Amino acid sequence: MRKIVITGLILFMALLIAACGSTEESLSEAAMEDTVITKTSNMNSQEAEQNVMIPKAIEEIPDGYFKASEQPGTLTDLYYDTYESFSYDEKSKPLKKHAVVYLPYGYSKNQKYDVFYLMHGGWGDETTILGIPTQPSSFKNVIDNAIAAGEIKPLIIVCPTYNNTNENGLDSANFSLAMQLTRNYHNELLNDLIPAVEGTYSTYAASTSAEDLIASRDHRGFGGFSMGSVATWRTFQYGLDYFHYFLPMSCGTTLDDKEIFAAADGHDPNDYFVFVMTGTDDFAYTYDKNRTDLMRTSAYFTDVDDKASGNFAFHVKKGYSHGGNAAMEYTYNGMKAFWSGKEETQEKQQGVRSVLGNDQSYKAFTADTRIKDVIQDPAFGNFGRLLFPTDKGYYGGDTLGKLSLTWYSNINPDRTVEIANYLKERVLSGDTVFYDIYSDEEKAQDPDKEDTGLFFFRGNKGAKTAIVNAGGGFVFVGAMQDSFPHALELSKKGYNAFALIYRPGSQTACEDLARAIAFLHENADELGIDMQDYSLWGGSAGARMAAWLGSYGTESFGEKRYPRPAAVIMQYTGLSEVTGKEPPTFACVGTNDGIASYKTMEDRINRIKANGTDAEIEVFQGLSHGFGLGEGTAAEGWIDNAIKFWEKHMTR
Repeated sequence: MRKIVITGLILFMALLIAACGSTEESLSEAAMEDTVITKTSNMNSQEAEQNVMIPKAIEEIPDGYFKASEQPGTLTDLYYDTYESFSYDEKSKPLKKHAVVYLPYGYSKNQKYDVFYLMHGGWGDETTILGIPTQPSSFKNVIDNAIAAGEIKPLIIVCPTYNNTNENGLDSANFSLAMQLTRNYHNELLNDLIPAVEGTYSTYAASTSAEDLIASRDHRGFGGFSMGSVATWRTFQYGLDYFHYFLPMSCGTTLDDKEIFAAADGHDPNDYFVFVMTGTDDFAYTYDKNRTDLMRTSAYFTDVDDKASGNFAFHVKKGYSHGGNAAMEYTYNGMKAFWSGKEETQEKQQGVRSVLGNDQSYKAFTADTRIKDVIQDPAFGNFGRLLFPTDKGYYGGDTLGKLSLTWYSNINPDRTVEIANYLKERVLSGDTVFYDIYSDEEKAQDPDKEDTGLFFFRGNKGAKTAIVNAGGGFVFVGAMQDSFPHALELSKKGYNAFALIYRPGSQTACEDLARAIAFLHENADELGIDMQDYSLWGGSAGARMAAWLGSYGTESFGEKRYPRPAAVIMQYTGLSEVTGKEPPTFACVGTNDGIASYKTMEDRINRIKANGTDAEIEVFQGLSHGFGLGEGTAAEGWIDNAIKFWEKHMTR
């Protein structure tokens, strides 16, 4: 069995650290005035140093964070057993309940994670904040991007619901009922939900016993907006032994505050931290203001504004009212405060400097970056030369913005820059982006195999896999236009995509693709990919490779027999043969293609369909050969239709 051979430098993240600040001050100025509270908690004989980074003012979420991240986390469904709220002690009415769980990008059972239990407000349920696995919310993107940027440590987020008595989930729409359910919620939370979560996922809890859950409290937080903040305060009251961090946001009602605060009796003030947030135009402002004023007079709380080692903070956002945008922004700031990635990011930056040299730092590529400098960038090690054709006679232009490739059209400079930066950032974050498919011994016997390998564009862990093959007339590999953009788009949609760099010649190219298919099947578990129902993609010569492997199989090109692909996706190739063994096939081409006749492609698709195999073709007026993703042309969006075609032929 071939094992993974990792090529290139394994470096650490070198992303800039986003500072906390207000809209009125520069981020750098505000960051200098962040309050950092370092505390040592020794409850239950466990010592753990806790760093809370309270910003000077509530920071707005960067606009770009609402877009899908290149390092997306995963939403999963968790079902667990509990009991009806009002008769919980009798356990006479069993219930099956559901929570949505967020796992960070690269989640591993070999790593321990902090856990944040995040409760919805009125008229909501467990899907309100982050969405569902098949339809995540935009706030899920915010979390993905904040973790990727090093602002927040990778952590697990659990979105439960206090809805308990109504199968239609309408409990939260009844204020009086919701107030009662949040008061009772601790029974379900402590006895059923937390054990279900932390018995399933990798956390700091050694087991799900009450003793071990309490011992790991420093790695657990609870928060919520509106009625979710009521649940947060009730969790403080009844579950303080299990939680260290509390994030009550815009709690617009009166509570028995003194009784709630008294739950801290017997606890060291360093055992907990509460971060309260609301807006000046929020009806909850008065309630929160009165409550935090009372906290200042309480023996259990010290405001960080009064003493740096305090255990609570109160921030108010000017002009904010009671709404979803405020809830997202407060949650974002609270997570950054409790689970800041700043220290970790700084350590990774130091790791980068130790590898690249102290005079080196991360610098993004631009359209003006010389191609030579990209190839020679230390981050890419020995595989930088494979980003572009190894034979320089097949590409032109000296910068990324001026790149041209023989036989290709419609190259998008912005996409070229994005790909180069994506790969570099992945390497600097510690990910492996390039895999050898041949051993050192095989490459020594055939030096041409040195110029082969797979670039990995990672999607969701365990997601299905696409292998993308660029064209180039079997004399070069035009990956920067014909496979990297496709692989990147597939990864953004959650799929794991690999772009193959292969040897010249049709036979050797197909042998390399067969080897790549074998490699991925044999290392699927280590790579975190699903090879069932994989797809083969290709443009021009790469399309022929995909078609031939789809029809003839790996056994025809020097490897043992592996499953055939669920679908073949082909662009602009003049292949005409039909064997009767074709997998479902999707094709696209332009009417002005002087290399691959659209009529030839239409005829082939029709013959595949005549054999009873599903096949589709899209023909775009006026397009020539090698348009790639076709951005800004009549072909733009074809890849979405191709993905739907592939999905149609997945068996599970």
